[in-house]
Amino acid sequence: MNNFKTALITGASSGIGFELISLFARDKINLILVARNKKKLEDIQEKISNKYSVKVYIFPCDLSISNSAKKVYNYCMTKNLKINYLVNNAGFGIYGEFVNNEFIDIQQMIHLNISSLTELTKFFLNNMKKEKFGRIMNVASVASFQPGPLMSIYSATKHYVLAFSEALAEELSGENISITTLCPGPTISGFQKRAGFHSSSRMFKSPLTATSKQVALYGYGKMMSGKRIVIPGLSNKISSFIVKFIPSTIKTKIVKKVFDFMH
Repeated sequence: MNNFKTALITGASSGIGFELISLFARDKINLILVARNKKKLEDIQEKISNKYSVKVYIFPCDLSISNSAKKVYNYCMTKNLKINYLVNNAGFGIYGEFVNNEFIDIQQMIHLNISSLTELTKFFLNNMKKEKFGRIMNVASVASFQPGPLMSIYSATKHYVLAFSEALAEELSGENISITTLCPGPTISGFQKRAGFHSSSRMFKSPLTATSKQVALYGYGKMMSGKRIVIPGLSNKISSFIVKFIPSTIKTKIVKKVFDFMH
């Protein structure tokens, strides 16, 4: 690894995004960290730059708002920063029946999980093509493999991430640019609280629930080796395979019961 390569991570202040920071820094890759919480980003910037002697830039930004991805891109252009690694990690979900979800939450989720991810990929992929090198990791979910009653919009947005990333990976085959889709199962992070899961929910107590650090470490290694679809955990691999053979009407009933149980 060399000091001139730079990684941009969204959703960098917590969860999987936060855990990825030290992995890139350890390999002497400079960082641009994007998240809403400016104070957290400043604390991370100071700690990481001192510990690993890499350059750490921060850009506080809410990617659920229109035109925010372009602001991130413009910041990088102003600083003359060429992005070699892009991690589209920022995203959130909402638990509950669609009819009861707040419309503003739905709009912001679609914009964050789909629009900003697509725009950032588009903006920075152009430079990767010029440099003839790039690694992009788009964070989806095991929820992307089937419809998700009680988390309908979230599952649909993550299905988009998976389908988009798979197609793009094939378009770029033969080039030194890879698109990795990370599809974690239940993971301890800020996601559950934002989605409306109770702190006492089974989601937090299940032995199948991974830590953000475990998922980040697994995903990082696969990204660096150019893997396309990455599913951490044996149980998640099995479930994502089995759902392909279950009729849709049965599948949606099962998923609904699982989400209801985990909540």
